Amino acid sequence: MKHLGIFILGALLLASCATNKRAAYIQQVQTDIPTAIEQDYQIRIKPLDRLTVTINSKDPELAAPFNAASSYNSLNGLSSYSSSSNGNLQILTVDKEGKIQLPIIGEIDCDGLTRNELAKKIENTIRENGMVHDPIVIIQFADVKFSVLGEVARPGQFSITKDRISLFDALAMAGDLTIYGQRENVALIREENGMRTVHYFDLKNPDILTSPYFYLQQDDVVYVTPNKYKAQAEINQNRSFYISLVSVAVSVATLLVTITR
Repeated sequence: MKHLGIFILGALLLASCATNKRAAYIQQVQTDIPTAIEQDYQIRIKPLDRLTVTINSKDPELAAPFNAASSYNSLNGLSSYSSSSNGNLQILTVDKEGKIQLPIIGEIDCDGLTRNELAKKIENTIRENGMVHDPIVIIQFADVKFSVLGEVARPGQFSITKDRISLFDALAMAGDLTIYGQRENVALIREENGMRTVHYFDLKNPDILTSPYFYLQQDDVVYVTPNKYKAQAEINQNRSFYISLVSVAVSVATLLVTITR
């Protein structure tokens, strides 16, 4: 019995080590060495995004016409506009050419800009046209999302709440991979400029940190592929279901034979 207990304890420790090894991310990376992020991977505005635009000033009366629903509708007549109950929040849909229509200001090209870049562009337009000398523009994404599917704890669609979200941020929001997820086979599906791209990651490879796909864009889909153990578990589950079904059928048949005797 003593030897059996030692054997079981050793097996559990080996299983634990194996599990930890499968779950490790970014292996064999050089630590304590700063690495520059080569590009600015902030979320950039693209056609069909929905934005909230708020224009403020030290003099609220000067800023009011830029936010009022009545001004917007009378000048543009666009159905894509909506406002909050206090009339200070504009929700605009970027058209297929990457432009939005603003009250008084008119058409603004925003395709490929970040939120801050668009805000500065609108501020400069207002200031240069002598409309308001101290405009403050706040741009927010109204409903920009990404999806995480497959072998994660909480698959679903998630809102983008900041200007830069990494693949690891996305997986954390989805509760991380389950024990059945392939950490060396995580797919990211992206659509941009009328093209669809599928890129595969190995979460254990430190090169992931320099990939242009490491930071997500709006409407990206992250898919974690199930491993062979998941497939086997599903087979066993189905087998157990059919065995139980056959067992019930046999029991019912036996009962009927007993009753009819």
